[in-house]
Amino acid sequence: MSTHQFEKLFSSSDADALIPTLEVLIRDLQSQAATLRDRIRELVRVDENVNSMRLSQIIEIHPELRPVTTRMAEIASQIESLGCLLKDIDLGLVDFPSELGDEVVFLCWQFGEPRVTTWHRIDSGFGDRQPLPGARGTYLN
Repeated sequence: MSTHQFEKLFSSSDADALIPTLEVLIRDLQSQAATLRDRIRELVRVDENVNSMRLSQIIEIHPELRPVTTRMAEIASQIESLGCLLKDIDLGLVDFPSELGDEVVFLCWQFGEPRVTTWHRIDSGFGDRQPLPGARGTYLN
């Protein structure tokens, strides 16, 4: 696999250096997502049709939600501008393109972990995480 598909390849220490920044961004993103879900639940109580709508339709009818979704998009963009990939908001999963041997892989970090200790192949995901060679620390599958 060619490395040019990613703008940046991270070492585990490069990724670890971003964790304090990512913790702040993920915490904010999760908070915004919770706010959005709460507001949509309130709307469903008033109009159950909201339950079957796409988010874009809900926002069109309820533009007061737009600041929350705009903030979520800004945070996601900030994360991606660091060169990493946001994989799951609720789990707080972020992948970092990296090289392991001669293969491009993702270093995998989950919100709450003190450092990056796992990786997975690009075509797999969180469930296939493996410990980084020489990494100390625990990880959960």
